[in-house]
Amino acid sequence: MVTPPASRPHLPLRPLWICCTCAAPWPCATARLNLRHEYANDLVALRIYLCAQLHEAAADLHKLHPRNSPDPKALFDRFLAWTPRASRDCVDFRV
Repeated sequence: MVTPPASRPHLPLRPLWICCTCAAPWPCATARLNLRHEYANDLVALRIYLCAQLHEAAADLHKLHPRNSPDPKALFDRFLAWTPRASRDCVDFRV
């Protein structure tokens, strides 16, 4: 497993929800890589964490722009759609 390079952390700048390092919408590409590495052995925890972040972002962004709130699908795509679908430890219970 490759360890990501040490650099400034790519964390969200609230309430704008942009990366405090690169100013891209958070989670930026680097944050996504770092999160996948950090949660490599617990994808459920990654999704729970990102769901909580999505909830916070939706509230913050709505307060900033109440007449033009963020699109729910766009937020889902930004925060959750990129996460891995299954881990190598998952068991498929479909018949």
